Amino acid sequence: MVPMTADATTGATQRPNGAAALTVAEILAARERLAHVVITTPLQYAERLSRETGARVYLKREDLQVVRSYKIRGAYNLMAQLTDAEKAAGVVAASAGNHAQGVAFACRAMEVRGRIYIPTTTPRQKRDRIRAHGGAFVELIATGETYDAAAAAAQEDVARTGATWVHAFDDPRTTAGQGTIGVEIVEQLGGVPDVTVVPVGGAGCFAGVHTYVRSQSPSATIVGVEPSGAPSLARALVAGGPVDLATIDSFVDGAAVKRIGRLGYEVAAAAGAQVWSGTRSARVGPGVTVIMEVDEGAVCTAMLDLYQNEGVIAEPAGALAVAALRQLDFAPGATVVCLLSGGNNDVSRYTEVIERSLVHKGLKHYFLVDFPQEPGALRRFLDEVLGPDDDVTLFEYVKRNNRETGEALVGVELGRAEDLGALLDRMERSRLHCERLEPGSPAYRYLT
Repeated sequence: MVPMTADATTGATQRPNGAAALTVAEILAARERLAHVVITTPLQYAERLSRETGARVYLKREDLQVVRSYKIRGAYNLMAQLTDAEKAAGVVAASAGNHAQGVAFACRAMEVRGRIYIPTTTPRQKRDRIRAHGGAFVELIATGETYDAAAAAAQEDVARTGATWVHAFDDPRTTAGQGTIGVEIVEQLGGVPDVTVVPVGGAGCFAGVHTYVRSQSPSATIVGVEPSGAPSLARALVAGGPVDLATIDSFVDGAAVKRIGRLGYEVAAAAGAQVWSGTRSARVGPGVTVIMEVDEGAVCTAMLDLYQNEGVIAEPAGALAVAALRQLDFAPGATVVCLLSGGNNDVSRYTEVIERSLVHKGLKHYFLVDFPQEPGALRRFLDEVLGPDDDVTLFEYVKRNNRETGEALVGVELGRAEDLGALLDRMERSRLHCERLEPGSPAYRYLT
């Protein structure tokens, strides 16, 4: 075992210069350590996705894991290697929800006391599951709006109390545990897939799976997928090292990290990873590593498609790899494995999921419509502006006083995305002043 030290600021576990970020031997040792803890999750052939892509697509169903995500692998592998003194000091972790469940499970199994810091935005479903897995051994503390804020509070706890830090992704023991997913994929498939698509948050899972799969075949292609609202690995690769993102969209909570882990960055950089930004669609060649981003709306569409077609309940981060398929071009018949990383989704979020999906597909649009103060103005809008397959899904006067006159926020759902041009033409010809709110603009975010 290579000696390691912990970074006093981030808590990342560091090795001496020149040491490998992660080794195959560590992943195989983790496999033995986890043999009686985790289940070997199914590698499920996805007929619909195969038909849509022309490839042979399989889903690695980590949503069926003991804690409904792969995070138990890394958390348990790390804690199983702690000394008695480190366990006696208690453990501290920070998580958007899934790593917390893995730590909570391990705390209860090993009878170790733990304090887990989560963002205030963590869905209630994940909070309830953390408490259920940890029982009396775990104290749950919500602070800050992002993972990074929760991690900073957790680091202060470690410095103050001397507790043992259990990093969610930037520790070789964590990444080795996640890398056991790659071992299972190769064993279940009976060989190495042509393309392995992995979600990226802090990049611990990416580092582990990449290390093992590429060690089995230099021609294997690895695709790391980040949400557009938090492309921390892509930014690090461009900058030449991990950097802090100014802002992030926390919707894909399991992958919304402001600063990528050092280990994940080192694995990607050593592989000469290509960064694809925007919605570029291209064929991935053999033996390459690609880091790409996917719009949150596309993630929502993938979540809904998985639920409606395969009956799979995926959380946003869990659907990242599947969402990326529509932006990739595969050689006919290529074997593609998508890591469906988690299924801890709060049902109360589906209203927002549906909304983001409709906007992404070009079916939902918002307008500010200035209605003249005269009878029949609304009727004219319905008769003269809306098409036969269009529907008003929101109508709300903007003014707080004199509510029933003047400018109104109108949400319109189209029958087909291509009907937008005709709708805009009819608005232009009408006597009503209609202003379209562009998704992502300040006015859009404030009013919708």
